[in-house]
Amino acid sequence: KEKFKSHHMNSLNIYNEKRNQFAVERNTPKQLVEKVSGDIAKLLNRKRKALERLAREAEDIQREHPWQDGIKVRSTVTSDDDDGENLLQNPNSLSLEFVDDPNFKNKVNYSYTAVQIPTDIYKGSPTILNELNWTQSLERVFIENSREDPSLRWQVFGSATGVTRYYPATKWRAPNKIDLYDVRRRPWYIQGASSPKDMVIIVDVSGSVSGLTLKLMKTSVIEMLDTLSDDDYVNVARFNEKAYAVVPCFTTLVQANIKNKKIFKEAVMNMQAKGTTDYKTGFQFAFDQLLNTNAPRANCNKMIMMFTDGGEDRAQDIFEKYNWPNKTVRVFTFSVGQHNYDVTPLQWIACANKGKRPAIRINTQEYLDVLGRPMVLAGERAKQVQWTNVYQDALGLGLVITGTMPVFNLTTDGDSKNQLILGVMGVDIALSEIKELTPRYKLGANGYTFAIDPNGYVLLHPNLQPKIINFREPVTLDFLDAELPDRNKEEIRRQMIDGKAGQRRIKTLVKSVDERYIDEVQRTYIWSPVEGTDYSLGLVLPSYSENHIKANLSDQILQVQYFESLLPNTFESEGHVFIAPREYCKDLELSNNNTEFLLNFIALMEKVTPDSKQCDNFLLHNLILDTGIIKELVDKVWKNKDLNTYGFMTVFAATDGGITRVFPKRASDTWEENPEPFNASFYRRSLDNKGYIFRAPYPNDDILNPENDTIGILVSTAVDVTIGSRNLKPAVVGVKLDLEAWTDKFKILASNHTNSNRQSSQTCGPTSGCEMDCEANSDDLLCYLIDDGGFLVMSNQKDYMNKVRFNSKVDATLFYALYNNSFYKRKQSYDYQSVCDPVPSSNTGAAPRGVFVPTIADVLNVAWWTSAAAWSLLQQMLYGFAYQSWFMTDEVDAEGMESRESSCVTVQTQFYFSNISSSYNILQDCDNCSRLIHARRINNTNLLFVVAEKLSCDSCEIEKLSQVETECILTHKCAFLALVLISEIMIHIFLFPFQENTSDCGRGHSFRPSPLTLLLLQLLLLCVLAHPSV
Repeated sequence: KEKFKSHHMNSLNIYNEKRNQFAVERNTPKQLVEKVSGDIAKLLNRKRKALERLAREAEDIQREHPWQDGIKVRSTVTSDDDDGENLLQNPNSLSLEFVDDPNFKNKVNYSYTAVQIPTDIYKGSPTILNELNWTQSLERVFIENSREDPSLRWQVFGSATGVTRYYPATKWRAPNKIDLYDVRRRPWYIQGASSPKDMVIIVDVSGSVSGLTLKLMKTSVIEMLDTLSDDDYVNVARFNEKAYAVVPCFTTLVQANIKNKKIFKEAVMNMQAKGTTDYKTGFQFAFDQLLNTNAPRANCNKMIMMFTDGGEDRAQDIFEKYNWPNKTVRVFTFSVGQHNYDVTPLQWIACANKGKRPAIRINTQEYLDVLGRPMVLAGERAKQVQWTNVYQDALGLGLVITGTMPVFNLTTDGDSKNQLILGVMGVDIALSEIKELTPRYKLGANGYTFAIDPNGYVLLHPNLQPKIINFREPVTLDFLDAELPDRNKEEIRRQMIDGKAGQRRIKTLVKSVDERYIDEVQRTYIWSPVEGTDYSLGLVLPSYSENHIKANLSDQILQVQYFESLLPNTFESEGHVFIAPREYCKDLELSNNNTEFLLNFIALMEKVTPDSKQCDNFLLHNLILDTGIIKELVDKVWKNKDLNTYGFMTVFAATDGGITRVFPKRASDTWEENPEPFNASFYRRSLDNKGYIFRAPYPNDDILNPENDTIGILVSTAVDVTIGSRNLKPAVVGVKLDLEAWTDKFKILASNHTNSNRQSSQTCGPTSGCEMDCEANSDDLLCYLIDDGGFLVMSNQKDYMNKVRFNSKVDATLFYALYNNSFYKRKQSYDYQSVCDPVPSSNTGAAPRGVFVPTIADVLNVAWWTSAAAWSLLQQMLYGFAYQSWFMTDEVDAEGMESRESSCVTVQTQFYFSNISSSYNILQDCDNCSRLIHARRINNTNLLFVVAEKLSCDSCEIEKLSQVETECILTHKCAFLALVLISEIMIHIFLFPFQENTSDCGRGHSFRPSPLTLLLLQLLLLCVLAHPSV
C-alpha cells in the first residue's frame, strides 16, 4: 500500500509542477444545457425548413401532373441489387457510378434519386408508373435542399402506393435475406400518415376459425399491432359467445409501446378457437374500452378492428346504442381465410361506421388511408413536422430520428376536394450529428448529456446501445430503463416530459460498465426543454467534473517533445501507449485496432499542427499535455522501481485526455482494458470511489487458466488534484498485482504473529483453540478477501487460486451470511437491450412455396385483378414456369426466416457494500452445525476481510445468491408492467364526420357470372397450378 501511495503522490506532484501548462475551467451546468439545447434547436429547425419545402413542392408537382393511362417506363434509377433476381428488370434503368460518403456510411450518387418498390407490387401498373413519373421531379428539390444545407442526410418520399424515392441515390440493400421492406410499414411513415389513435382489436375465435385461418388471423393481428406507435393506445380481445381481453391485466387501453406490444403478441399467438360466434359481445367489449374516460388514451381517432372468418350478424343494436348518429368510432372489418360466407354484412358494418372492409387478401395498413382523410380536410393545420422515436436506418446510416410531414393530394374532382394522403416526406438526422453538439469530453468520464422525447424515451444517452436491431420497430428505451431508477429520477422524468426546467442534486445508484458492480454516488441533474420541439435535454455531473483541464501549450518545441513520447520507438523504455479513438481531426482515419489507429494519428500529425483548423484543438492539446505528464511519471517513478520486488506485474496510468500508458511494454500483450478511458470500468469506478479499488480478473478461461502467465489483480485510484479552490480528478493510476505473490503476502498479513514466531503457532483442533493463522491453519480456517461486488480476490485455499469469481459460487453459505447480516445490499436491474439465444421453432412442416390460391369470387372480381394479390399470384406462376422446383414441397419455417439471436429483456442482481464500516462476528447456524465468521472492512479500499471456520456439515438451507444475468420470463405478465408517465401534450385532433367522403368503405362484386363461366375459369386456374412445367 505504501509503494502504491508513493506512485499516487508522485502523480499529484507532477500536475502541480505542470501548472503553467494548463488552465482549470469551470463547467457551468445551466449554461452548458442552454447552449446545447439551443444548438439542437437550430439543427432541427434547419431540417424542418428543408422538410416543409419538400412537402410543399411535392403537392404542387403532383397537382400539375396529368394522369396518363398509357404511360411508359422512363429512365429510372432502380434500387435492385445487380446480383439479385428480377424477372421484370427495367431495361431503361440507369447505371450510375457511386462514391463513398462518410456522412451516409455508404456509396452514393449526388446527381440522382433512387427508387425502391416492394416485391409484391407490380412495377408496370399504371398507378406505379404515374407515381414514378411525377416523383421524378422531386429530384430537383432534393438536390437544391442539399446544396443549401450540406449536412442533410437522407431525404425520402414514401408514397401511399408503396414507392420510396430517396436522395442521394444508392444501391438498395435489403435489411434481411428476404426483402420485405415496405415504406408504409416503417415507423416514420406510420407516424407521419395519421394522428394518434385509440384502437380496440377484436378477434373471432369461434370454432369455425381453425387451422390456417386461425394462423392467418394471428399473423394479421400482429401486423396490425406493428402499425401502432407510442402515441397510440390499444387493447386486444378474443370473442366467441363472450369477449375476453387477451392479456387479463390489461383492463383498459394501454400505450402501444414496444413492451406492451410484445406482451400482446405473445398472448395472441396462444389464442385457441372454440364455441360459437356472437359479434355483439366483441363490439360491446370494444365500446366499453373506448368510452372509458378514466384511463389514459390518445383521445383522437377511435376505431375498432374486427378480424373474423365471416358471419351473418350485423350487431346493429350495439351501433345504435353507442355510435350513432355521430359515428365517432370507426369500424374496420377484416375477412380472413377461405370460406363461403356472404361478406355483405361485414361490408355493411364498416360502411355504417365510417370504416372500411379491406380486400380478402388482408392488407392491415389500408386503414391508414381512411385516417388520413380528416388530416387532408384540415389542410395547413395538419401540416405539422413530427419527430420520430430513434430507429435503425435501412440504408446503413445507423441510429436516426426522422422529421416527417404528410403530403396531401390537392387535386379536385369537380367541386369535391380530394381526401387522400399522397404519402409522407421524411428527412433523417443521425444521432451522431446531435452527439457532436454535446461537450462530451469536458464533462469527464462520468458526466454526460441525455435527451428524452414526450414519451420518456431517450434520444441521447450513453446507455442507449441496442445490441440487435429490429428494422420494423423503433429503438425505444425509457429514461428509467436506461438508468437505475429511483423516485428522484421519476420526478426528473416527469418534469422533463412536462417541458419544465430544473436542477437537483441527488444520491443515486450507478451500474459499472462491466455490469459487475453497483456504486452509490452523488450526481447533479440539470434539465431544460429544447425550444421549438417536444424534446427535453438533461445534463449529469459528478462534483469532481464541475471543472476541467484545458491545455495551454503555445510552446511548439514543448509540443514536439511531448509528442515524441507517443512514437512506438519509445515503448520499450517508457511503456506501451494506447490512445482513445476520438475524432481529434477531420481527416483522421478511425480503426478498431488501437495500434493501427495510433499509427494513423502519428502519420496525420506529421502533416498538420495541433493548432490546425481541421482538428479539435481542445482534444488534441489535452492529449499532448497528458502525454507529457505521463512521461514525467515514467521517468521519475516507473523506471526507478523494481516491480518484481513489490509483486507488481504492471504499472499504468490513464487520463481524461485519452492517454493510457502501460509499463513495462510486455504488459501490453495482456492488457485488455478499453483504450477509451471514459469507457473503461476501472477508470470510471476509481473516480466515483475513494481509496484503492481492487478488481478481480473477469471470469475468462484464458485468464483464469494461464499456461505461462500469472493472474493479475487490478488496483487503481483516482488522482485527486486541488488547484486553488477547485477540485478535479484528471487521471487514474494503478498497478496489476501478481496474484500468486500477493496471496503469500496475504496469508502472512492475515495472521496474529510475525514471521519470527510462526513456527510456534498452535494447530487448530476440535478441543483446542488456536491463533488465527490463515496459512498454518488453512485446513480449518477460510480466509478471504472479497471486493465490494462480492467477488473473491484472494484466499488462503489453494483450490481457490484460479477461482476468481462471484463469492457465492465459491462459498454460498458464507456469502449468504454476509448478505443476511447487512454487509451487502443487492439491487435487481433489467436490461431492455439484451440478446438471447434463439428459441428453436417447432412450426415447421412440408408445404408448397408460398402459393396463394384465390377463391372463385376473387378471380371473377374485376377489382381483384388490379390488386396486389393478383400480381403476387402472377409472380408465383412466372417463377413456376421458369423454375420447376418453385412448386416443390420443402421444409419451411412458419416465420419464413432462419433462427437467430433475438432481443429480449434480462434481469441481473448486483451486490454492493452497505454502510457497515467496523468489524463484526457472525454465528451462522445450519441444519446440524454452526460456525463463527469474522468480517472486517479494510480502510481506504473496496475490500472485505473475512475469516470463517469451515462447516462441519454438508447441508445448509439458504437462499442461493447469484449475479448471473438471465432472461426475464415472467409467469404473470402483469408483473412486467412498469409505471408509465404520460405527457400532457397538446395533440391536434382532426375529425370531420360530416365532410368526409366515406363512399369507398368496402369492395362489392362488379357482376354476377354464369355458373358455366365460374366452372371454366376455376378449372383453368387449377390446371395451370397443377402443371407448372407446361
